Amino acid sequence: MKIYTSTRKIPGLETLSLTERMALLEMASKKMPIPQKTILNILKLLVIVPVFVLLLRIADNWWSLAWAALILLLYPLVVKPLQYSMSVQYLPKHIKKDNE
Repeated sequence: MKIYTSTRKIPGLETLSLTERMALLEMASKKMPIPQKTILNILKLLVIVPVFVLLLRIADNWWSLAWAALILLLYPLVVKPLQYSMSVQYLPKHIKKDNE
């Protein structure tokens, strides 16, 4: 599976506007089978759960709040490329053929 860090790098979507790319990726993510959606949601939870653990530790250490904020800022950098990469195979076929 190739990891796409930007929607512009997805084959067939380079020439589309951002709103069109996001709409197509949203439709593609809705077509994902349940096991794949479950895997994606578990990966999201693995990123979010440490934030709550760190928030619970604020009483002992105030630096936990800074670490929680850092994880939340890095969340899109980790989750979005995985979501894009998993959704690419469910894009409409005519978009892929235009670029090939």
